[in-house]
Amino acid sequence: MSISMSSASLPIFRTGLQNLSHILAKGLASAQARKFDPQVLVTARLAPDMLPLSRQVQIACDSAKLCVARISGVDAPKFEDNEASFDDLTARVAKTLEWLESVPAAKLDGTEEKEVTIPTGRETTRTMKAEAYLKHHALPNFFFHMTTAYAILRHNGVELGKLDYLVGAR
Repeated sequence: MSISMSSASLPIFRTGLQNLSHILAKGLASAQARKFDPQVLVTARLAPDMLPLSRQVQIACDSAKLCVARISGVDAPKFEDNEASFDDLTARVAKTLEWLESVPAAKLDGTEEKEVTIPTGRETTRTMKAEAYLKHHALPNFFFHMTTAYAILRHNGVELGKLDYLVGAR
C-alpha cells in the first residue's frame, strides 16, 4: 500500500508545529526564569546574516500552510508577518494548526502528479510534481526553519533537548 499525500503531509506538519509551540513555550519560560526580556530571544539570530527567531517561526508556519494550499487547491490564510513576541509567535503557530485542521485529506490525496509552481526568487518560479514538491522542497524547508528556531533558542541557553524537538510536550 502506498502512502497518501495527506498522510505524508498533514500529520507531519501538525506534529512539527505542535513541537514548535512547545519549544517556544520553553523559550519564554527560560527568559522569565532567568529574568531577562523575552524579546531578546524573539530577535536572536545564529549568525548576523541569518533570520531571527521570529522569521524562522513565520517561515515554518508558511511552509506548512503554503505546501498544503498548493497541493490541495484550498486557499491559505494570509498572515501579516508582524509577530513581535512569544505570544504572537505562539498564536501564529496556533492559527496555522487550526487552518491545517480545516483542510480535508481528500483534497490532498491523489495529487501526486499535480503540477505545483513555487516562487524561487523575486521574478522566478519552479514547477514540479506535487509529490516531489512535498518530499524535496516543502518538508525540507519546513524542518530547516523548525531546526533553526530550535537552535537559536538552544544557543541562547534555553534548556532544550532532542525530545523537545521530536515529541514536544506529549
